[in-house]
Amino acid sequence: MMVSMAAFVINDSLMKSLSGEIPLFQAIFLRGMFATLLVGVLAARAGVIRWSALAPVDRPVALIRVCAEIGVTSCFLQALFNMPLANATAILQGAPFALTFAAAVFLREKVGWRRWTAVMVGFFGVLLIVRPGGEDFNSASYYALGAVCFLVIRDISTRRLSPETPSLFITMMTAVAITCLGGAVTATNSWQTVDVATLAQLALSACFLFGGYLFSVMTMRVGEMSFIAPFRYTILIWALLLGIFVFGEIPDTLAFVGAAIVVSAGLYTFFRERRLS
Repeated sequence: MMVSMAAFVINDSLMKSLSGEIPLFQAIFLRGMFATLLVGVLAARAGVIRWSALAPVDRPVALIRVCAEIGVTSCFLQALFNMPLANATAILQGAPFALTFAAAVFLREKVGWRRWTAVMVGFFGVLLIVRPGGEDFNSASYYALGAVCFLVIRDISTRRLSPETPSLFITMMTAVAITCLGGAVTATNSWQTVDVATLAQLALSACFLFGGYLFSVMTMRVGEMSFIAPFRYTILIWALLLGIFVFGEIPDTLAFVGAAIVVSAGLYTFFRERRLS
């Protein structure tokens, strides 16, 4: 899981370093082509690269999930291009609390007062990072919060899918959809010439993105979820290190405090779940 989180952050860093050099959706389109090729080869080998692999009852849910994944990718990369890497990553870690809220409201899951308290504390930590009304608050913060909202829709939709639905086919759908989105938006704007070095960087980014998903799935299939989940927060360590040494971004004290609160509330939630189970 720690390797998975490192791969995701390296992917984010490679994409962020292209801001100002190539339009966002052109970068999404080119990276998506590489990612689709990687996933497509695996899906073809597994024999699930066909629409019939998806149960009819799952098709509307799968389409909602794909649309939500497009929203996550677009919003998070838009935030990443316009705010520090560590801040954007820390805001995204507020997703577990948003998921707890959504599960209680939409899935009628029972949530005790301790978990509600953790949700409120975690949300307070996110506010310390975002700081609405502060001088550092800009549209990028809205995009990061939008990514969290879309992530909640994506994960709830994922839970609605039947166990028989191949995960690889859903991944393939997502990669194709995001690539098509990037291509459609890019077609309405002028195409910017991309040199070989930028193409290589986008291909490398796609490899790390694929590796992040691969290691995450491999880990979730063999380990206890309550044991694995806290290691997701190592993504903040990688984001801080790369933000400081690659981009020269040093979060201020309040951002550090907010990130610590988010992680602490998340760890409490996970350990509480494990104790109950």
